[in-house]
This record gives sequence, structure tokens and C-alpha cells, in this order.
Amino acid sequence: MQISNFGDFAFIGLGSNLGSTIGSPRENILEAIRRLEKLSDDPLIISSLQETAPVGCPPGSPDFINAVVALLPQQDETAESLLQAMQRIESSMGRVRSGLHNEARIIDLDLLLFHEQQVSTDELIVPHQGMLDRKFVMEPLAEILEKDEVQKVKTFIKKNSAKKRS
Repeated sequence: MQISNFGDFAFIGLGSNLGSTIGSPRENILEAIRRLEKLSDDPLIISSLQETAPVGCPPGSPDFINAVVALLPQQDETAESLLQAMQRIESSMGRVRSGLHNEARIIDLDLLLFHEQQVSTDELIVPHQGMLDRKFVMEPLAEILEKDEVQKVKTFIKKNSAKKRS
């Protein structure tokens, strides 16, 4: 299924390049998808899983498994409350944040888009910064959007990208 109206959905980027007690990075992604299903009012729309080289990571970092999912947020869900739920999933799967930028990780869940909202707080920036330049985000995103919607998303991101607050 491909999405014909991106504004109805929240889009989440998933990445993993470390194994865990759950299993391989691929198995981590599949487990995160299972857990994200509980946050959606409809079945998730899921891209293929892609193996990608690390971008901006420390030398010697393992390759990532990446995907993008679209979910229909539950009634009264906000971008901030969805982010909190995503962070609980990361923690429950063993994600530890050491403060190192772009370090290897068991699971990484990024809120890419939330409806057609622009959010800029200390904790969250939506649309997600730099996503247009990240092939590992845009290719799986394009898989789950109808062709016309891809251009609409790109236009929306360009018009609504915020700089990170300092």
C-alpha cells in the first residue's frame, strides 16, 4: 500500500547497527516495528529494510539496517507524546545514550514528520533536520508514498524546516 495523503500520518525512521539480546540489527528493527504498531490506530505502512553505510559516524562503525514506517496517530496524540512513546521503546530495547554524536546503537527511532505540523522545541524538531539529504531516509520514505506525495513531502519539508534551537 502506498500513501496518497501524507498529512494524515506520522512517519518514523528506524535504524540499528548493533545486535542486542533481541538479536541482529535486522531483528531489532522488526521488534521496534512490532512495538510501534501499538501506537497506531491502523496497521503500519512499512518500507523494505535497507542495509546502508554509516553516515557521519565514528570510523569503523558497522553498517545500519534502516526503514521508515507510517502510522496513524491515536486520537489526541501529539508529536511530543509520540516522541516520548518512541523513546520508551528505545529504552525498553536497551538503547543507551552516551552523548556521543552518531554512535552505534541498538535502535534509533526518529520522528520524521507528524501530520503536516512543524514543531521546534528543545526536545523535538519536525520535520526532522536534514532528512532531505539522507538517502537512508528518503528512499524508504518514497517506497511508502505515492509518487505525487513524494514531491509534496519534499516541498513541505523545504518550507517548514526549522533550525535547531540553542
